[in-house]
Amino acid sequence: MKILLVEDNIQLNKALTTLLKRNDYLVDSALDGEEALICLKEYTYDVIILDIMLPKIDGLEVLTRARRNNIQTPIILLTAKGTIEDKVTGLDLGADDYLPKPFNTEELLARIRALLRRKADIKEVNKDVVFNDLVINEADYSVKCNENKVTLSSKEMQILMLLVNSNGKVVSLDTITKSAWDIESYSTNENVWVFISYLRKKLETIGSTTKIKSIRYQGYYLEKNNA
Repeated sequence: MKILLVEDNIQLNKALTTLLKRNDYLVDSALDGEEALICLKEYTYDVIILDIMLPKIDGLEVLTRARRNNIQTPIILLTAKGTIEDKVTGLDLGADDYLPKPFNTEELLARIRALLRRKADIKEVNKDVVFNDLVINEADYSVKCNENKVTLSSKEMQILMLLVNSNGKVVSLDTITKSAWDIESYSTNENVWVFISYLRKKLETIGSTTKIKSIRYQGYYLEKNNA
């Protein structure tokens, strides 16, 4: 498995590179956003670890260009910023996960493993899933409604498929956090809310009548609205 690490702090970059190599990952490292974009143009990666605060081109711009160029590699954002606004911005641009500094290295490794497991599962998917007016393709993270199409992050796709497979029944917050996050230390109701919020907006963007409904303190379900 090959990882691109983009971190401008030289000491942290070296430490994380050593850590990843000791855990049997191949690693390319970049110290700025410009170098990262060159790497993404030349090579294919299984996971990208991307700091937001970078010289030359910042991490959010690197993320934006990667998704614009249809690079669907799972991306973990690293940043000293930990506010909900920063998290929402990164997720909205297509990040798959978010890890505020300082962080525990074992947690970083666990998040990488979780993303790689999800990527392996998606590779086995070879047909579209239809729910109401949605056509969902897990292989390329896409959701279509009529002629409109939107791309989801891997976490958004996980949550959407949990709701689809429940066939209109309520999926509890506990089920969502345990199924979609894998790691209890960061599977919080706040994280669920953020991803549900963006799923709703993306379904609205493509004109879907399918609605994500909530029942307070219980969970979420999909409603077929044909009106």
